[in-house]
Amino acid sequence: MGKTPTIIGELMNHSYARARRAWEKRNIAGYQKLAKLQTDLGASYLTLNLDGTQTLNVEIDEMLSFLPELVPALQDVTSLPISFDNPNIAFHKEALKHFDTSKSTGKPILNSLAVSRDDLTEMIELVAQYETLVIVMVSECYDESGKMTATTTPEQARDTACHFAQRLKIEAGVENDRIIIDPGLSPITSDFKGHINLGLDTMKLIRATPELEGVHISLGLSNLAFGTPKEVRHDLERAYLTLALEAGIDWVLANPEKNTVPLDPSHPMVIKLQHVLNEGRPKPGETIDTAGYRQLE
Repeated sequence: MGKTPTIIGELMNHSYARARRAWEKRNIAGYQKLAKLQTDLGASYLTLNLDGTQTLNVEIDEMLSFLPELVPALQDVTSLPISFDNPNIAFHKEALKHFDTSKSTGKPILNSLAVSRDDLTEMIELVAQYETLVIVMVSECYDESGKMTATTTPEQARDTACHFAQRLKIEAGVENDRIIIDPGLSPITSDFKGHINLGLDTMKLIRATPELEGVHISLGLSNLAFGTPKEVRHDLERAYLTLALEAGIDWVLANPEKNTVPLDPSHPMVIKLQHVLNEGRPKPGETIDTAGYRQLE
């Protein structure tokens, strides 16, 4: 295809067993190994997500006490910028305080802003103070009454992206090339509401919106194949990348141990995935649920 996305390496996330083991022992060397591995594999950024999982309980105070040691240690073994992933502003304050930009090839990333955040003003202030890049989630939006709700149309997602781009420009002097829009990605095995198509349509609309010229678009690639047979997951992710790159994505959160080169558009998996997604688009008179269940068949 010629196009490949910028990779944010996702292995320093407790959904991976290696990261969980490192956390449980507070093993700095374990995290350093993951950082070095992803650097050597060609990632451009590294995510750091210390949140708990269904089987691992992690309190915010535990994260805050570990970050002052962990962040400098990571920068001892890699010059890649870090994407700090947490909904809690205290996490970002502590992480960014200990991130040394002089040791990095680029700016850190604050992940993320969303309409459901209670402390958006403070988060935007951090973006300004540390001159970070920033991920904006558009899978949730404001409804006509100003209340938060799930995004159901590309126009809602586009409007949310425009809202944050304007706020970031006015309040923090952030140009569009420091903004990364994340439309979200659902597992294909449970996508009965057309969320995958919604994400692809959102990408196309963002790329057609002059006010958003220059923004990046990214999402978590491994979400797509969750629950599918192991033997098809890799090609399924690469097939989706083919469609997403055509729609406008240019970054992706992914495991750099996998091949993240998109498949050729003529590859059978790409053709099959496109057919499945087309089945999920409502026909005249159909509900999204009817189309969604047809897609799952």
